[in-house]
Amino acid sequence: MINASLNYLWEGSICLALAFVFYKAFLEKLTFFDWNRSILILMLISALVMPLLSFEMTSTQTGMQEITLPVFWVGEQIQEESGFWIWTYTWQESLFGIYAIGLIIAFARLTLGLIKPIFQLQLVEKFTYQGLKIAVHPSFEPASFFNYILLPSFDPQNPDQDQILLHESVHVEKKHTWDLLLVQFAKAIFWFNPLIFLYERSVREVHEFQADQGVTKSYSQIAYSRLLVRLLTKQSSWQFVNSFNQFQTKKRIIMMTKTNSKSIQKARFLLVLPLMAMFLFVFSCEMTQESEIEGPTQVDASKNNVGPSNITARINDKGADGNEVFDVTEVQPNPPGGMEVWNQYLSSNLKYPAQARQMGIEGTVILVFVVNSDGSVSNVEVLRGIGGGCDEEALRVVQNSPNWKPAEQKGKIVNSRMRLPIKFKLG
Repeated sequence: MINASLNYLWEGSICLALAFVFYKAFLEKLTFFDWNRSILILMLISALVMPLLSFEMTSTQTGMQEITLPVFWVGEQIQEESGFWIWTYTWQESLFGIYAIGLIIAFARLTLGLIKPIFQLQLVEKFTYQGLKIAVHPSFEPASFFNYILLPSFDPQNPDQDQILLHESVHVEKKHTWDLLLVQFAKAIFWFNPLIFLYERSVREVHEFQADQGVTKSYSQIAYSRLLVRLLTKQSSWQFVNSFNQFQTKKRIIMMTKTNSKSIQKARFLLVLPLMAMFLFVFSCEMTQESEIEGPTQVDASKNNVGPSNITARINDKGADGNEVFDVTEVQPNPPGGMEVWNQYLSSNLKYPAQARQMGIEGTVILVFVVNSDGSVSNVEVLRGIGGGCDEEALRVVQNSPNWKPAEQKGKIVNSRMRLPIKFKLG
């Protein structure tokens, strides 16, 4: 759970970084503000969702494989020493604890930031003007919040107010507050990542560019720019509002006077498709191999171990007696005393290495070994390891295994190859 959460945060942060770099490099200077907004929101949702998705991509491997024993689990969260129970913590657990504290604080701020304007709106004067919902209070700056336009005062005779109302009505019409709600949610999830604050800045910029564009269709760019400069004040303290004079006044004026981007430049937006495909492939797809194997591939204590008599085995190596080693046999080899006794042997002898515990290492060690015709175990190798002493521990226990009941092929005792997954799991 903890490792999966940390992995999600890591992958989500990578997605966020790639999305931000992509936007800054290819789209930021374009004047297709509606498109820019859509791409920013799409990429933010992808950063939140893609690491959560999991699709299995199976590749088929033809031919025989060695018999695979059931996965054996090794793990313990506490250990007894001198009569006392001692809890052991990994660095992942400590790191996740710090993150969880920050997450709680971030969501508390998000909740308060949403409740504050809702509560204040209940206490101020509200009315409808030309189809717009207006809320007036001296402490307000010109801004919008969901369907409401916030004003410090209302004077229908003031020519500046018409431009302000038009600006804020664009925010309301395009439902920009919902974008900010998503951004604030992402900020709570990735509170530790400074990129999310830069990403929020880009979203708010595009919102203002859209609203400014809506005003300059009806009013002079020069007159509107002068209004922005006159009303320049500090940023609003509300998290979910789009303030008329919020920030980046100079950049907004530059974008208003900039020549519109050529239609052919919309082709840049197609670049988001390979970016999304990369997110999906790298962070959501898991590669697994499916082998086309004839006959039984896993020892099952509840069934007899006799497979079809028409199995043709693949021959790769030589056993201790100099004869061939079979990967799949008619009668599979059996551990001494059966699977129950075999699991008891592993449980009694396998220990979670202290180094792996301290480093928080978890994973599955896969061993391959040969059960010889005399029942002895040899050629024990690590097919896949995880380090931290886990590989050596698994090797040690299997190398010291008591003799097995050997496999049979066409009524003859033969050498056979086995595969054993051992999963080391903290907690």
